[in-house]
Amino acid sequence: MELHNTMEDVVEARVAEIFDAIDKGDSAHKYCTCKQCKMDITCYTLNRLQPHYIVSNRGASRVQWETIERQQQVADITSLIHEGFRQVNHNQRPNFVHFTGENGTGRDKIVPVFNIPVIMGRLFNGNNFAPISDVYVELLCNGELVIMKDGNWQNPYRIVANTEGAFSFWPVTVKAEELDEPRVFEYTLRVAAPDFETLNHFFKIPVTSEIQASGSFSLKRTFKLSYLYMFPPGEAEQNG
Repeated sequence: MELHNTMEDVVEARVAEIFDAIDKGDSAHKYCTCKQCKMDITCYTLNRLQPHYIVSNRGASRVQWETIERQQQVADITSLIHEGFRQVNHNQRPNFVHFTGENGTGRDKIVPVFNIPVIMGRLFNGNNFAPISDVYVELLCNGELVIMKDGNWQNPYRIVANTEGAFSFWPVTVKAEELDEPRVFEYTLRVAAPDFETLNHFFKIPVTSEIQASGSFSLKRTFKLSYLYMFPPGEAEQNG
């Protein structure tokens, strides 16, 4: 058995109806209806509604008896969705392509892309193997900082004490020429910290182009680096 918030079903269905109306030109509003904005608006709405969880088939059956009550909530939910539209469209995510049609709206354009996996690693003191914190890790490509998937992912990334030396990056999606096109992306991790030699770690990630950009984070799509170690000046050679 799994927990399920039935409010998600209600909101997702209503959002889909409103998006379809906008795409068909049945709405006076000229909002972006790309996949990312749809997800952001759904999230905005759900975060402002009380969840309703079920855990069994009996719970699902009970929901059927609450249809009338839910119908009374539709007006409030619709109002929240339109509020979400205004907020999201005025504050669209950076580093994401918002495709629009003749009326200023439209579904995502299907083009081959390279979905770079989330890059994850951990950084330690090479002398005592303690996790390093309060340092900035940079992800570089061709000597420049790599753009992240959206503003929730930072580059440089600051490692804080409670993350036990862990860092992560999610590079922005890269357009491809064709489907199933292989490419190797070369990156450099750079860490400069007081009392340590600057660390430059070079690595490659092979990626095959896909038909659609990934829109949500998943642990199944990650690239995990080996543990990295920093040493005081001159000690890296002694421990190498």
